Formats: sequence, C-alpha cells, structure tokens
Amino acid sequence: MLLSWPGYEPFPFLKPIFPDMNLSFKRAVLATLAITTLSLAAIAQQAPKPEQVIKWRQSAFQVIAWNSGRVKANVDGQYNKEEVVKASNSIAAIANGGLGSLFIAGTETGKGWHETSVKPALFAADSKVGEYAAAFAKESTELARLAATSDQAHVKEQFAKLGRTCKACHDDYKSKD
Repeated sequence: MLLSWPGYEPFPFLKPIFPDMNLSFKRAVLATLAITTLSLAAIAQQAPKPEQVIKWRQSAFQVIAWNSGRVKANVDGQYNKEEVVKASNSIAAIANGGLGSLFIAGTETGKGWHETSVKPALFAADSKVGEYAAAFAKESTELARLAATSDQAHVKEQFAKLGRTCKACHDDYKSKD
C-alpha cells in the first residue's frame, strides 16, 4: 500500500492522461509501461546478426579501398595534397576505430553484401591478426601524419609501407577472389 494523505496523488503524471482512473489501474498501467520499456531496452541491446557484422566489415574495407585508390592516384600522378590528407585521415580513422570488433566468432563464413572472403584461420587462437592490425593502424597513422606535413615522395614511400601491411594480412587471412 502506498502512502496516502489528503491531497496526495501517487502518480501525478498520469492524471492529465487518465483523470478518472483509480489507483490500482494506475499501478497496472505504470507496471505495463515499465515492463515494456525494459523489454525494448533488452531487445535493443541484442548482438547483431553475423550477416550484419559481415556487411559492416565489408563496408569498412570498401571505404579503405576507395581511399587507398585516391591516395595511389595522387602519389602516382598529379599530386593534390588536400585530397591525400583527406583520404589518409579516413584510412587512419577506420584503422584506429576498432576494426577488429568486426571479426567476431560466427562471421568466418556467411554473406554480407557478398560471401565473406575471410579465412577461418583468422579466428584461431594462434592468429597473427592482432599484429597485422597494429601494424596497419601504425602505418596508416604515419601516412596521415606525412600527408599533412611532407612531400609526394615521402607519402608515396609510406603508402607502400601501408600496402605491405595490407598484403601481409590478405596473404594469410583472405581467400583469393
């Protein structure tokens, strides 16, 4: 039983909605609202389906590939520093943004936008993927730094280093297309 005294209204926020509602009905409505809210919160916190994670992963790597193409076009041709800075910063942001969280158990096979090309070996306990990811993050950060502060030749050299980190991981953990 709730405390009560003359003029006390236990659920005043419900009064404008249901002015003639008795106290037990107000409690039932409040309990239903609470249960519904908690249920929706629990549903919202469920882990994404593997297919969704694969889509996110494929999308992230597609953005990296697109920006890498922008850098390559500039270091091999007409150099536009502003374009290289933007593309390099995008690559570094993704590389340092938790890319590893897109490689969760259950996503070693399946379809996102297309069939995943990751080899199951990436998910093994003795996998070197952590080392490769750290190298990729380091080299992409250095590329972004050099893009902002250096010339075309230095950026081209650093872009080659970044490419080698990609190749090392792909050689070990990506199925051939």
